[in-house]
Amino acid sequence: MPSGGAAAANIFGWLPMASSGIFRPYKKLEIMNTKPWRPKAGLLVLTLELYETLAPSLRQDREQWVRRTLMPALQPAMDAEFVGAVCRSEEIAATIRQYEGAGVDALVVVMASYSPSQVALRALRDTRLPIVIWNTQELYAVDSRFSLADLFANHGVHGTQDLANVLLRSGVPFHYVTSHLRDPKAVDELADFVLAAAAVRRLSKARIGLMGYPFPGMGDFAIDTTAMTAALGCAWVNLPVEDYIRRSLNAETAKVTQLIAEYHQTYDVAGELIARDLETTARAELAVRGMVAEYHLDALTYQFMAFGEDDRTPTLPFVAASRLMAEGIGFGGEGDIIAAAGTTLLNWLNPPASFAEIFTIDFAGNCLFMSHMGEANTAMARRGLKIPLVARAAPITRTRERQLALVTTFEPGPATLMALTIGPAQRWRVIAAPLEILAFGPLTPLCVPHFKLRTPVDVRRFLTAYGQAGGPHHNAVCFGDARRRLRFAAGFLGADYFEL
Repeated sequence: MPSGGAAAANIFGWLPMASSGIFRPYKKLEIMNTKPWRPKAGLLVLTLELYETLAPSLRQDREQWVRRTLMPALQPAMDAEFVGAVCRSEEIAATIRQYEGAGVDALVVVMASYSPSQVALRALRDTRLPIVIWNTQELYAVDSRFSLADLFANHGVHGTQDLANVLLRSGVPFHYVTSHLRDPKAVDELADFVLAAAAVRRLSKARIGLMGYPFPGMGDFAIDTTAMTAALGCAWVNLPVEDYIRRSLNAETAKVTQLIAEYHQTYDVAGELIARDLETTARAELAVRGMVAEYHLDALTYQFMAFGEDDRTPTLPFVAASRLMAEGIGFGGEGDIIAAAGTTLLNWLNPPASFAEIFTIDFAGNCLFMSHMGEANTAMARRGLKIPLVARAAPITRTRERQLALVTTFEPGPATLMALTIGPAQRWRVIAAPLEILAFGPLTPLCVPHFKLRTPVDVRRFLTAYGQAGGPHHNAVCFGDARRRLRFAAGFLGADYFEL
């Protein structure tokens, strides 16, 4: 697994906070199927069997240190399981099996004292859990007060080196972190590792809804869904357009009224919109929400032309997709299952995240102009501004009623651009880059979401590097620096990682 890179943010609550400090809590409506989750680690604390006779109280003392100090330090970032320090091969194997049964996302190996590597090798080789060795100890300084008792209680470092050596020689993937709890960011890298493991594990069980079919001729997201399920684990679910139409027509009047009131309260509703526009949009949103809940979807994608092939289609669900992203449901445009999976993964790694697309180059400003037909995460909207809710000037495909969109522009600050794609030899690839969202828009003439990203190098070099890396035309954006989490996630996926 790849080594950690730039520091990322701590994780708080049921989802991590973006490292820029910008975070909008997801509003969970009663009709949603979103469940809270937290990363979960199993602490594999090792010691030496010889000390059971030489220092009988050492194991209990070190267990108290773990419970008193390490677990509270980890608690803001993850749930941690700890059953006790172990020193024999059979105990180690039993502890790992217990953690696997408890559904932990990763193993955090801590040396409570020296422990010989071979007692743990077989069990660590056989588990499928990601492994991180945390090289830490209770003692901070070795000075004139250093005693034999201090030595016995703080000599795990050479055990971590023994273990790292044999894991490397045995081809067992692992990550290695050295830190002390007095360090300002003592557990950040561990938190990113466990969070990435949790997100990839969650992706392996994800369900992505596809309404319609992929946009004809768009080859950069063409996919063998069997290969996708085998590699990523996530599966796709067919969502009939006819079901969407039926649900729109049969939406409960009370819920339609409630949603229209929420639109008026939350957004800057264009004066030219009539009651029928808002009612149709609300019905479309309730239809999509119902499908997300019934099919237990983690993400969805649709092809707008498929809606136009049925003359009963009331409108397009642009508003629904934008609001669902704000509640943690991933999205990909044009029937792009890969983009939907990528946006979902980034959202779990560093929420909130939005589906995005590079539409135009701003050579003069060294920027990328980002936009799409009508979908952007409203949780990322600029503070202090109500998002305009408008009608598209012209329909993008045939529908009975007008097509409304939220003209979302994003809060300025540091950001990460990410793309999930397939490279040579059908290997999965994660592309990441640090950028900056600028204070830009909303522009009155535009009836679609839009924002600008400033590139860290000349925009010509950036786009050339993105193209040479096979960057697809659909991607995702989140606040803050998510690169280390993405690097870990790529390692867990067995994917190539490219950083621009």
